[in-house]
Amino acid sequence: MTSSDFPRRSAGVVIACAALGACSIWVETPDDRRATPSAAAAELDLAEFEIVDLTHAFGPETIYWPTDTAGFRIDELAFGETEGGYFYAAYAFATAEHGGTHIDAPIHFHEGGGDVASIPLERLMGPAVVIDITAQAAADADYRLTAADVEAHEVEHGEIPVGSLILLRTGWSSHWPDALDYLGDDTPGDASNLHFPSYGEEAARLLVEVRGAAVLGIDAASIDYGPSTDFIVHQVAAGAGVPSLENLTNLDRLPASGATVIALPMKISGGSGGPLRAVALVPRAGGG
Repeated sequence: MTSSDFPRRSAGVVIACAALGACSIWVETPDDRRATPSAAAAELDLAEFEIVDLTHAFGPETIYWPTDTAGFRIDELAFGETEGGYFYAAYAFATAEHGGTHIDAPIHFHEGGGDVASIPLERLMGPAVVIDITAQAAADADYRLTAADVEAHEVEHGEIPVGSLILLRTGWSSHWPDALDYLGDDTPGDASNLHFPSYGEEAARLLVEVRGAAVLGIDAASIDYGPSTDFIVHQVAAGAGVPSLENLTNLDRLPASGATVIALPMKISGGSGGPLRAVALVPRAGGG
């Protein structure tokens, strides 16, 4: 089914998930039961989930990569009563692609890679796997996830399914919006002395090339650790067509597995990245 097949007025949403974790969504109306998928699908009752916002709001305190010095700007175009007697408000905003909670498209670090607008939606919604390295990161701000860490996670929680959205929990979102604590250095225009934890190369290759991760995400500024100069994890992910989600938050509210993440960026044609709204659906105990 394509988006053009969706009825305009919906009375319910139906989701079907394949064995590998990819989800398809149908919209069903009382007048169009043909939109319903197979009996294996189930109606999505949001009351059965806690909805967790994984996104930092954009505003004056938004943290950007140090070389993006313009920050976030919002200008008032109109605010107040109009000549017609009704209230009207409108603003213009400007932002660099790679600040706040955002997505990196493959083109960001791979020549010929896809832009933001071409990222398949199937990569941006699906089962989440949360790998927790908060203890290691608390002891070492430059800690990098290792292949042994991934394997230890799998011993406890089971092998990571193909198509998972990998979210690395470092605890670093607790430093937001203090740029000095979050980045390790807040010198404008200088990214040479940053310190924060992230993925290591071997772990990234295991997750992307062997486990078939759909996405790499993190609650820190980059999927490469602060002191990186070659951004090898970006290269590995982008080269495999895997986008990354950076500056996430509230990963402490997600289980190691079982949550579903929906991570939708602005659909910027030609963009190497862009602002992202990411949420997680976490099943409630007892189903409601």
